[in-house]
Amino acid sequence: METIDLLSIITIAFLGSFGHCVGRCGGIVIAYSSTTVDLGWSRTKQAVSHLLYSFGRITTYVILGVMFGYLGGVATFSNNANGVLLIIAGIVMVLTGLSLLGKIKFLTVVEHTISTSGWYRHSFKALLGNQSLLSFYLLGMLNGLLPCGFVYFFAITAASTASPLWGGVVMLVFGLATIPALFSLGFFVGLFKQSGFRGLMIRLASIAVIIYGGYTFYSGYEYIVNP
Repeated sequence: METIDLLSIITIAFLGSFGHCVGRCGGIVIAYSSTTVDLGWSRTKQAVSHLLYSFGRITTYVILGVMFGYLGGVATFSNNANGVLLIIAGIVMVLTGLSLLGKIKFLTVVEHTISTSGWYRHSFKALLGNQSLLSFYLLGMLNGLLPCGFVYFFAITAASTASPLWGGVVMLVFGLATIPALFSLGFFVGLFKQSGFRGLMIRLASIAVIIYGGYTFYSGYEYIVNP
């Protein structure tokens, strides 16, 4: 992958984490922070628990990235096929950006949740009642399975790399870039809940997603006309 691609992924993920991710997963972070994290713990132990939660999410994301990268590689039989995959990815990215802006309901349609299923609720409740550091990591992995339009966007990006390695790297970079927002959520809940701040972050992320989607679409077009 080119440096510009990784920088775009970092920018979109970082901005989007303060908007979409905080709104989407913030409830889970607040839930385990208020019920599982013991205020009597040292600041170091509390920080470690939050980081383990994030590392759990990232683990799931990387596994998904490897899978989608592999599927993208299997589908790449020719320059035309690779170009079509990039064009589809670009279209999905643009739709995601427009949805984040509230212009269409694309994310609402694709974010079918599994959080109401019996096994998920049982696992989530069990982990919230466990204060071991491992439980935070497992809770993060569980959260990584939640259907999320933003995760879908980066999964499509991973597929467009046509490589399990780079697909995993895409999702790794995405996960790492979302840590600052979700890690600090417990300390700055009021700031993140301010509609003005969150709205600004969502708009910036939306514009970045649309621009990157247009770039990906054009890359697919170039693959086809200039193999």
